[in-house]
Amino acid sequence: MKDTLSAAEARRIALAAQGFRAERPGPATTKQQLTRLIERLGVVQIDSVNVVSRTHYLPAFSRLGAYPRPMLEELAWARKRPLFEYWAHEASLLPLTTQPLLRWRMADAHDGVGVWKGVARFLREHRPVVDRALEQIRERGPLAASELEIGTKGPGGWWGWSDAKRAAECLFWIGALTTATRRGTFERVYDLPEKVLPRAVIEAPTPAREDAQRALIRIAARASGVATERDLRDHFRMGVAETKARVTELVEAGELIPVGVKGWREPAFLDPAARRPRRIEACALLSPFDNLIWFRERTERMFGVRVRLEIYTPAEKRTHGYYVLPFLEGDAITARVDLKADRKAGVLVVQASHAEPWAGAQTPERLAGELRTMAAWLGLERVRVEPKGDLAGRLARALSGR
Repeated sequence: MKDTLSAAEARRIALAAQGFRAERPGPATTKQQLTRLIERLGVVQIDSVNVVSRTHYLPAFSRLGAYPRPMLEELAWARKRPLFEYWAHEASLLPLTTQPLLRWRMADAHDGVGVWKGVARFLREHRPVVDRALEQIRERGPLAASELEIGTKGPGGWWGWSDAKRAAECLFWIGALTTATRRGTFERVYDLPEKVLPRAVIEAPTPAREDAQRALIRIAARASGVATERDLRDHFRMGVAETKARVTELVEAGELIPVGVKGWREPAFLDPAARRPRRIEACALLSPFDNLIWFRERTERMFGVRVRLEIYTPAEKRTHGYYVLPFLEGDAITARVDLKADRKAGVLVVQASHAEPWAGAQTPERLAGELRTMAAWLGLERVRVEPKGDLAGRLARALSGR
């Protein structure tokens, strides 16, 4: 008979799989600790928005506390690194061992399969520009797109890429270039994979498409604990038919266990090695791009809250704010805060703060403690609460000690 989990059991399993424990273990003091966390998560999304902190720094802070941020930069962009960049769950940092598992996606980009038609078309129709970009990087070494002396300049912005930027990104998507480093403005610097990635990775055999996809689903299952087929598919943004086939194969092999979860409309699948903790005592601010909540449908199903990214929503139409971080308290999301780091003034500004209906009497105090920790981690001297949102008054009093 299929095992049935309560919604609370499923939530605790998912939180444990994501690296949240009964108590926070303390900040990472070694690169090995941070590497192990990222290996557990499987992938960490990258985003350039820096109103509080760029998102890739935040998942480790949420799970480990105030670790040294340069440590992540070393893991991602130092000469000897355990991570690499690729398009996995959006732009992402991933363990190097995942690189061979994504070569089928690089091949799809090269061939214009599915969503990659535009990439293949650009490579085909702008061959001289593409060849020149590769030639310059071979001859001159690592280069940003702005340093490539080819093509016409674009007006800037995401939709105004220059020919050089489009060529570099298309070469990145097909695996012909990779990220050498990131500069202070978060500008990507490109180089040939054989100049950046270890020889063992470059020479690793390319697994069959189906084998690679099964491996990716295993990673997603381990990072999710318990998940629907759609949850597993979203982790690495895989196709519907491919995910369905691979999940079926893993169930038949005993590597995924079908389960029911009370209140979930779709069947779920349990990682056989998933921990089943009796309690989770988390206390964490979550990036809006955090692995735990990046698939909004799963977030609503699991936590009963509707989380939406409102960066691109006009200010007057926003419900909770521009860059909103949900607050995970225990095994529930009990509040959310719209944060801004005023670096010049040395202040972490809470522009708005909202409590969920089930927030408890201790929520303001626990949230205040986490905000103080985050401010210190960001090198800011204090926290200021603006009078907006139903939690603002209580949060301000908690921060002032009244």
